[in-house]
Amino acid sequence: MENTSFIDHLHVPAEMLRVILTLLVAWALIIVSRKLIRVFSDYARQGIESAEEGRRVETLARMLRYIFNVVILVVAAVWLLSELGVSVTPILGAAGVVGIAVGFAAKTLIQDYFTGIFLLLENQIRQGDAVEISGKIGVVEDITLRYVALRDIEGNVHYIPNGQITILTNKSRGYAYALIEFGVAYREDLDEVYEVTRMAAAALRKDPKVGPKIMEDLDIQGVQDWGDSAVVIRCRFKTVAMEQWDVRRNFLSILKKTFDAHGIEIPYPHLTLYAGQDKQGKAPALRIVQQREE
Repeated sequence: MENTSFIDHLHVPAEMLRVILTLLVAWALIIVSRKLIRVFSDYARQGIESAEEGRRVETLARMLRYIFNVVILVVAAVWLLSELGVSVTPILGAAGVVGIAVGFAAKTLIQDYFTGIFLLLENQIRQGDAVEISGKIGVVEDITLRYVALRDIEGNVHYIPNGQITILTNKSRGYAYALIEFGVAYREDLDEVYEVTRMAAAALRKDPKVGPKIMEDLDIQGVQDWGDSAVVIRCRFKTVAMEQWDVRRNFLSILKKTFDAHGIEIPYPHLTLYAGQDKQGKAPALRIVQQREE
């Protein structure tokens, strides 16, 4: 009987060649998929005129890269096990049983992934959007199938699991409104106030930096409230998405200068002392007593 070694019986050189070939094919597929996704995203960006659509394309490209990488690696792993003589059928069966057990134990994790899939498929959120989630407001810095990373105005990054997202407010969809409320003195003529306010709005629209961010003329909605010391007036600009805050800041600045130039008072709280009157309509003298410190 011819003596054959264990290595010769397994035909190691041939199997190793197939293993290396499988790894090379998987590596090549990952590179090709990334290039195809890059070509797709570059092609999709050609007809895009808004930054909003650009963020949508980038988010979809990131999701496709993630899915392709996972699929290619899983298929390559199963193929390698098959080439090494390991039966994958019991493994797949055991994986199903283990998956059910893990599903009960990691219910929250599964919920995160399913919610993340629907967030991306329904285009509810994209990288670069300004959103409010779970009481946190910020710009979406990263979005995966498991969590959303928000960076707030102070630079803090909040990681919010997708499964905890019940209400999502997207402040970057299509357009926005810069809502402005300001007060003027009760003695001011409202028609004059409206006219001067429109003058300030016209000057803002001529600004080369701020003007392109404004989509429509100022909408003066009128008197919002009677305050303790001022008549509160509300108005708004329709702006490009995510530019409402910059438009509001610049408008308040130019409005203050315009009101000062036209003598319109922006009041502050006043205190009036009333000493009262007797039945004959005479008011008693108001005496202010200053006590000297000993």
